[in-house]
Amino acid sequence: MDYILAGISVGGQYALIAIGYTMVYGILRLINFAHGDLFMAAGLIMVYATTAMPLYLSIPFVLIVTVIIGFTIERVAYKPLRSAPRMSVMISAIGVSYLLQNVALYVTGGLAKVYPSIPFLSDTVTIFGATTKWVTVVTPVLTVTLVILLVLLIKFTKIGIAMRAVSKDFETSQLMGIKINRVISTTFIIGSLLAAVGSILYFSNYPSVIPTSGAMPGLKSFVAAVFGGIGSIPGAVIGAFIIGICENLIRAVSIGGVSLTPFSDAFTFALLIFILCIKPSGLFGEKTTDKV
Repeated sequence: MDYILAGISVGGQYALIAIGYTMVYGILRLINFAHGDLFMAAGLIMVYATTAMPLYLSIPFVLIVTVIIGFTIERVAYKPLRSAPRMSVMISAIGVSYLLQNVALYVTGGLAKVYPSIPFLSDTVTIFGATTKWVTVVTPVLTVTLVILLVLLIKFTKIGIAMRAVSKDFETSQLMGIKINRVISTTFIIGSLLAAVGSILYFSNYPSVIPTSGAMPGLKSFVAAVFGGIGSIPGAVIGAFIIGICENLIRAVSIGGVSLTPFSDAFTFALLIFILCIKPSGLFGEKTTDKV
């Protein structure tokens, strides 16, 4: 039961990051490689914020600053390349990723920084006989709530309708008078906000932050987005929960007395390869055809 609860919690954290990947790809057809490092930056901001202000101010401060960084990245690194070849934008995304990592390396001196303990999330609770932290319970509930709010925003608000239009046909939406830059900026703001929330939940379980802390969670979240069908928000969420649960269940398995824990990461990528061989567009992805 411990492994299942942990898997659901980790899956929720992956989901919050994966939504950022899938939304940006859905609109820009861009894989934002810097998204995992933005998640790491949110963790470091929290570490330093709590040294200067109380926790109840630090949390909103982290959310706001992370959103500002995400918005700035879009305006500085991606907006000037709107009409550039897709490869140029991808190289820019990789450059931003390494820039964030190197800034973090300079700020921390390469040392692990202890993440502050958030009282409620760090407290223990017993569920079905298994003792775990409250963050394990809060994560899936908060994730599902945020996803429902996001789906409602996309389906029933003006900006949400614009997002759907742009994701279907970028050029035609522009001709119809939709303010493309506003839609893209809103997408990055939402993705950055969810990454910051995911960071708070994730580092409550892993109480240290290093400059490469965002690499593996970011990669697994990207895998979850592709697994579920990149461009599909429900697909990204379901994919994230499946990956989170499966990788934790693998840790509970041993063969001939040998634990499979070291292979949990490998299993995630093997599962992705298997699914893509069967369904290349992912579980909930739509088949796309190139216009000629």
